[in-house]
This record gives sequence, C-alpha cells and structure tokens, in this order.
Amino acid sequence: MEILDLKKLIKFNTDRISREMLSDKPEMRVALMCLKAGQKLEPHKAPLRLMMYCVQGKGTFTVGEQKIEADEKTCILCDPQVPHGFEANKGQDLVVMAVVTPVD
Repeated sequence: MEILDLKKLIKFNTDRISREMLSDKPEMRVALMCLKAGQKLEPHKAPLRLMMYCVQGKGTFTVGEQKIEADEKTCILCDPQVPHGFEANKGQDLVVMAVVTPVD
C-alpha cells in the first residue's frame, strides 16, 4: 500500500512544468504535474489509457479536437493515441494528476 499526500507533493517551477512520477509500475503510472499560470503541456499522443484529474486550479484540457474548461475535482478520460494536453490559461496555477494504464 502507498499513501500519496498530494498537498505535500505539489511543487511549482517558474521556468518549466514541474513533473513528479508518484508511482511507476507496469500496470499503472501516476504523475503529478504542476503548472504556473501561463504554462502549457502541448498536446501529444501515447499508446496508453489516460485519466487526467484536476487537483487544483483551473485550465483548459485538450482531448483530440475538443477543448474542455476544467477546474478542481474534474476528471477527464482519454483513449490511447488521442492527442491530449492542458494549460494553465485561466490566470491560476494548475495541478493535474495523470494516471496511465496499458491498453492490454
């Protein structure tokens, strides 16, 4: 068992997105990404199932051609090979927990 206290793990960098791998196992990977207002994770594809959970703040999430305005406690699911990304473009910092699992 592991307990992750996100309040203690949230850390921001002014010059780049802060990324911390919280768990890295073959069946599930969990990453915490902290974006200062104005920072962006460019849309990209991955061969994995993805859940993006907005832990703190507000931002715009991209899934395929869709733009989703999301705030705290919003969860967005993404299928494999669909472009996805997010940005802290609402004048607030943004914290996102990403959980990825293999397709098979």
